Amino acid sequence: MFSKRIKVKELLQLTPNEQEVTVMGWVRTFRNNQFIALNDGSTNNNIQIVVALGLLDDATLKRITTGAAIKVIGNVIPSVGKGQSLEIKANSIEILGDSDAEKYPLQPKKHSLEFLREIAHLRFRTNTFGAVFRIRHALTFAIHQFFNDKGFLNIHTPIITASDAEGAGETFRVTTLPIDGTAPRNADGSINFNEDFFGKSTNLTVSGQLEGELAATAFGNIYTFGPTFRAENSNTTRHLAEFWMIEPEMAFYDIEDNMDLAEEFIQYIISYVMEHNKEDLTFLDARLAEEEKQKPQNERQEFGLIEKLKFVVENKFERITYTQAIDILLNSPAYKKKKFKYDVKWGIDMQSEHERYLVEKHFKKPVIVSNYPAAIKAFYMRLNDGEEAGKETVAAMDILAPGIGEIVGGSQREERYDVLLKRMQQFNIPLQEMNWYLDSRRFGTVPHAGFGLGFERMVQFVTGMTNIRDVIPFARTPKNCEF
Repeated sequence: MFSKRIKVKELLQLTPNEQEVTVMGWVRTFRNNQFIALNDGSTNNNIQIVVALGLLDDATLKRITTGAAIKVIGNVIPSVGKGQSLEIKANSIEILGDSDAEKYPLQPKKHSLEFLREIAHLRFRTNTFGAVFRIRHALTFAIHQFFNDKGFLNIHTPIITASDAEGAGETFRVTTLPIDGTAPRNADGSINFNEDFFGKSTNLTVSGQLEGELAATAFGNIYTFGPTFRAENSNTTRHLAEFWMIEPEMAFYDIEDNMDLAEEFIQYIISYVMEHNKEDLTFLDARLAEEEKQKPQNERQEFGLIEKLKFVVENKFERITYTQAIDILLNSPAYKKKKFKYDVKWGIDMQSEHERYLVEKHFKKPVIVSNYPAAIKAFYMRLNDGEEAGKETVAAMDILAPGIGEIVGGSQREERYDVLLKRMQQFNIPLQEMNWYLDSRRFGTVPHAGFGLGFERMVQFVTGMTNIRDVIPFARTPKNCEF
């Protein structure tokens, strides 16, 4: 029975006393026709299988190759070898799946991340990606646990929608109409979406926020955790076309409550991983330290991975306004020496280089920036009262993290019907199509707030991986949709 197997992680915790076990996994190496290093993905550590001379015939021995899947029944005994306290003396070995050693791409040597992206279907079997995806799982679990323990409801918002929450227009269209030019058209030549599957123009969601707000005005506190899509032609180490978002929405919250929750949330999920994934973090910490050694001294990160995570968990985040952030940048040596690629002035949408300067050079810890110019933020963000003409701000907040820049974006939502209506008109939001959203302000409106956390950027931050394509199982990027 396959269910009777013991996982390697659990096996390595045993005290060896000749107990018989069944273990299954994939061969990492096979030395001298005697020592098999076996891994089953539960940990980066292998279990050594000792094959006695004469136990297996030559034909079976030749099939024990790197990548092959095997089943081993044997006794747990103390190990005399270095780096392991126990091993298994095999009584029987069964080949479950052969692997052609000549063709198997993951030979026991170091491979570049670029090469592993080309074989993403096999990279899970490496130590680096084993650690990354176990941590990704732990973060997923911690997120649900955090919100569940606080009494939040998880809401599944639609993936196919007729709205563009951000008003950015960078959406993937969903249609069953023919793309060969024969789609039905209106008198003006535009596509007649009345004939489409949903009877209107639809797209993949860019955010579950607007629908989340509707649920928050009934349940109080809710959160979504699902895939979102942006048809943004960005070939960078920070962007994906398909990524996962966590978006809590809270009734009876203002911007300060929002910032408090976001900070507590980030510190909680990082603490969870530090407690439950020590082995994987230690491996990734050492990997990052080795990577940093290859860089010039002035480009090296100040903190190691675990040191950075401890710093985030143990320190309050710095809180500043957008106006204060711009003043800091304008007075910085980097600005005065013209080291910024992008200009700095009040009203700009801060670039990653500006955000990272604030976090990594000036404050040297995570920073929450609030009260952004209204002109560069979305229509649903609450207009601050008493602002001078030309310098209107909204109750928005971004959390900036070392090495990445923006990791959380949120705001107090505009709960005043007349103000929201005016903002929607300014942003050319189709009022008729968004009538359902306005209803939430017509019937029992309340002050409320929420934020969005890009999950992959959080995984990047916690694992120290520098390319976002290495923290999602199968990356969707411009000109790339493999698997």
